Amino acid sequence: MQDGAGRMGCEMGPSALRTAGLVEVLSSLGHAVEDMGAVQAIPVRRVVHGNLALKALPEISAWTSAIAEAAYAASENAMPIFLGGDHSISAGTVSGVARRAAETGRPLFVLWLDAHPDFHTLDTTASGNLHGVPLAYASGQPGFSGYFPDLPAAVDPKRICTMGLRSVDPAERNALNQVGVTVHDMRAIDEHGIAPLLRAFLARVSDEDGLLHVSLDVDFLDPSIAPAVGTTVPGGATFREAHLVMEMLSDSGLVSSLDLVELNPFLDERGRTATLMVDLTASLMGRRIMDRPTRSHSGSF
Repeated sequence: MQDGAGRMGCEMGPSALRTAGLVEVLSSLGHAVEDMGAVQAIPVRRVVHGNLALKALPEISAWTSAIAEAAYAASENAMPIFLGGDHSISAGTVSGVARRAAETGRPLFVLWLDAHPDFHTLDTTASGNLHGVPLAYASGQPGFSGYFPDLPAAVDPKRICTMGLRSVDPAERNALNQVGVTVHDMRAIDEHGIAPLLRAFLARVSDEDGLLHVSLDVDFLDPSIAPAVGTTVPGGATFREAHLVMEMLSDSGLVSSLDLVELNPFLDERGRTATLMVDLTASLMGRRIMDRPTRSHSGSF
């Protein structure tokens, strides 16, 4: 889906990830993989909101319902990997796995790897692009009732860690501070290093016997290594920082679900971003440095 983004192309993301060999790579690492295909949209109902800037609200609301049900079903005795699509899919994926976590009696934590916190509400977004609201919705922030599906279980904002931020609107900044989301922007990463910050968050997940949903947006990465995104923000995570995050997540054994979002193949260079996203997923799923293949690219990482 691409209804939540400001430009077209994200709907081709899942096909690009498949073409880049995601299923084959996961299988080669010893995982049993089932490709469940595309989530099917449900009928759109009329939804009208006072913020006239909102774009595709009825469509995003309908997609959120469908994706939440699919995420809930896929998370039974398996680790689902959700292929996007723009980041609005996470309104459904996070709410779906949060419902599953609540039923198992374990808290759900969320690691949001993104240049943006996506913490706008329907009232505060000025662009009206609804890929900017999923984390606010899934954590139960006000203003979504009657427009988005009711949440069976909201994620506690204090169990959310955003990492890699470098484009945050004032309304989002205020909301993040008020509700207690852990925020590690790129300055914090530059000052402290990415490993200590992530290690502290993972310790919290482990201490509470939590499940961990990871949402990886292409624009978490620096556009010099991942150009295939419609919201490029300079100064993102480097190739090694990104792989280190994935390797640490793998070592932790805590990850229970994963989003791969905002890949726009129309903006890619010979598939390099799709290939990088597959390689990062492989690192999360157990590939080690000595097992990594050599690749040729027109540019260099």
